[in-house]
Amino acid sequence: MTDNIRQYLQAHNYQRLDLHTVMFDMDGVLFNSMPNHARSWHLAMAHFGLALPYEEAFLHEGRTGASTINIVSERQRHRPATEQEEQEIYAYKAKIFTSLPTAEPMPGAAEALSAVKRSGLTPVLVTGSGQKTLLQRLQTHYPGMFTPDHMVTAFDVKYGKPNPEPYLIGLRKGGNLQPNQSVVVENAPLGVQAAVAAGVFTIAVNTGPLPDSALLDAGANLLLPSMQALADQWPAIYEALTTTTR
Repeated sequence: MTDNIRQYLQAHNYQRLDLHTVMFDMDGVLFNSMPNHARSWHLAMAHFGLALPYEEAFLHEGRTGASTINIVSERQRHRPATEQEEQEIYAYKAKIFTSLPTAEPMPGAAEALSAVKRSGLTPVLVTGSGQKTLLQRLQTHYPGMFTPDHMVTAFDVKYGKPNPEPYLIGLRKGGNLQPNQSVVVENAPLGVQAAVAAGVFTIAVNTGPLPDSALLDAGANLLLPSMQALADQWPAIYEALTTTTR
């Protein structure tokens, strides 16, 4: 682990990490919601004569809804979706999503958040989601963990993941921080790419069907098999993050 941290510090010319926050993705990290997202995207696209296979939807995790819609529209209709099409498709997708069984909290997520708070760090939410049903559930399942000032959603960004913009906004909302003052927890290749592009040390948790290589190839600095593993290992990870120097 210390080698991974030292490689990050050397690559970015930092002497050490000076942690203030930990930025968490939501879908696939805090909630086991990606199967529902994948199914609702697949069905919504089909309703409008477009094709987005269930498995492919996992690869688009982290994009804004408009970005996902436009990728499929460009591929099949050879043009961007109109604003009206974006709104109609996303509204239909959201309707399907809310009709599906409620996504459960990710096992280990509450423990990981509590461990982060005990370390004196502030959790910051950085999600490409605009799904209000999930955003509203944060307070229910993770009370007191995220304040509105420490949340970045699809409504805050122009570009979305894999662009670094969401995590750059997360750094700003966390207190106008530098990249070495935060850590990212992500489960999707596009999210990892966004965090790495923002210059932040990135912990990938493989909570879905993708191979580990998809996250490592995206640039993850550290890979864990689950949120429970993050919770269990956080004391050792935190100590390494805060004591390792270049």
